[in-house]
Amino acid sequence: MTYIKSITIDCRDAVVVARFWAAALGGEFDEDSTPEKAFVEAPGWGGPNLWFQRVPEPKQGKIRMHFDLRAPGGDIPAEVERLKGLGATYAWEANGLTVLRDPEGNEFCVEV
Repeated sequence: MTYIKSITIDCRDAVVVARFWAAALGGEFDEDSTPEKAFVEAPGWGGPNLWFQRVPEPKQGKIRMHFDLRAPGGDIPAEVERLKGLGATYAWEANGLTVLRDPEGNEFCVEV
């Protein structure tokens, strides 16, 4: 059986984006990370790890794959504020979802 070992995300500064996602998800940020490549170990057991790699081109348009995060206790406003405190920015709301952007503009959703 095949499973997802890791997810790789292109970015301009791998450390900045990896630190955000480590804090957002409770994962472990690899202290050997550099602006060219960074690693976040998934919290708990079984989740995919996250790799971040520097690419020369900036993000263009809406990304085709994104994370959907579940707000703890169903408190979307509190989770949105927590994530904004970590560096996320508000994008829009639609169909009960709040869409935010990570520090490099990658969209993700917060839902119940």
